[in-house]
Amino acid sequence: MQTVTIVGFGRFGKILLKLLADDFSVVVFDTSPDAFRGKRLPPNCRRARNLGDALSSEVIFYAVPIDAFEDVISEHAPLLRRDQVVLDVLSVKVHPARVLTKHLGPRGMDIILTHPMFGPDSFDPDRKDLRIVMDRFRSRTSVYQRWIRYFRSKRLNVIQMSPEQHDRLAAKSQGLTHFVGRLLAEIDLDVTPIDTHGARQLMRVRDQVSHDSWQLFLDLQRYNPYTKSMRRRLGQAHDRLFAKLLPKRVEPGVTTFGIQGGLGSFNEEALLDYVTTHRVKHWRTKYLYTSMKVLRALHGGDIDRGLFAIQNAVGGIVQETVRAMTRYNCRIRHEFSIPIRHFLMKRKDVSRRDLDSVMAHNQVFRQCDSTLARRYRRLLRVTGTGDYADTARAAWGVANGKISKSTAILGPRRLADLYDLEVMGEDLQDQRHNPTTFLLVSR
Repeated sequence: MQTVTIVGFGRFGKILLKLLADDFSVVVFDTSPDAFRGKRLPPNCRRARNLGDALSSEVIFYAVPIDAFEDVISEHAPLLRRDQVVLDVLSVKVHPARVLTKHLGPRGMDIILTHPMFGPDSFDPDRKDLRIVMDRFRSRTSVYQRWIRYFRSKRLNVIQMSPEQHDRLAAKSQGLTHFVGRLLAEIDLDVTPIDTHGARQLMRVRDQVSHDSWQLFLDLQRYNPYTKSMRRRLGQAHDRLFAKLLPKRVEPGVTTFGIQGGLGSFNEEALLDYVTTHRVKHWRTKYLYTSMKVLRALHGGDIDRGLFAIQNAVGGIVQETVRAMTRYNCRIRHEFSIPIRHFLMKRKDVSRRDLDSVMAHNQVFRQCDSTLARRYRRLLRVTGTGDYADTARAAWGVANGKISKSTAILGPRRLADLYDLEVMGEDLQDQRHNPTTFLLVSR
């Protein structure tokens, strides 16, 4: 009886043993003792004494994790012989083809690539619809045909294709299935009393892929060169479908703008400049205070257009906007600049000597750094959190007692009129020419 070694005794290694045990003397090798815990081997099967013993068989099956495959092959290569047959059962094929060519190609042994299209949850020796993908790769025709006949004798349907063709198709089937299954788990999809047949099918997909290790999922996505484009297409399809569900206008006949600032902010000044220049007739404003909230509202269909600052000539990039734009996709419709002037304001019922801090967006402090250091050094610079990161919202907070009245505000002149504040200083920006660039965006 021919001797076959299975390298890797994980979930699939155990299935491979069931497939081969009746026809071969099987040696099993795994570096982890836990792989054999509670497992009784069939009479004609044994555990390898050491690596040399494991690699002395006539046929070697590699059923190791995809990410460990190259390390294993490079370690085993010096011990393998020219008269042996090497087969892998990895779920990707371009990667093992490259690894086996690199490490075993010059040695001249027969190498066959396989991918059994079943796993521990779907394997049943009595089933007639189980398939295995095979590629002759670097084997003699006689050896390759012998293994085709063997697998067919085990009631497996043999499908022959190249590694590239396999991975291209697998990305759209196995790769997609595992990705969707993990996605369903991420959103906590659970059983309900009113599940339809389709919903139950989705549950089965989720459960089946969740039985496999996270490492297998990572390997299927990372080592198949075609899964990246699959995920990209899936994301684009999601965005298109999501967009089709959103109304063309939040309010018919009106363009709803969501802006980074509040009432009286520079963002509002920028919006007024835009609608005047472009003669927008019917519009309304939603004050959202932060770039993240603007893009979230745009993505969710709560506004038609978003507007936020992206860059200032002195302060540079608006970091909160950049961070928000890494989270949400949007289309830039218009880019424009307006001049920015900064005014220092306080409540009229507070004396200047009682002020202990000045509050503004961190970008404002970058534009007025030298001036503040020279003229208002004793005032602690404070940037609010949440909506109060916006200077206009902070001015509202000071005026309405939500923020300490000992706090001054540094921002647009209009805030003094809106909230009955006293102007203490004007044109505090470090450079007289101080334009800020704004972006108008859509979905």
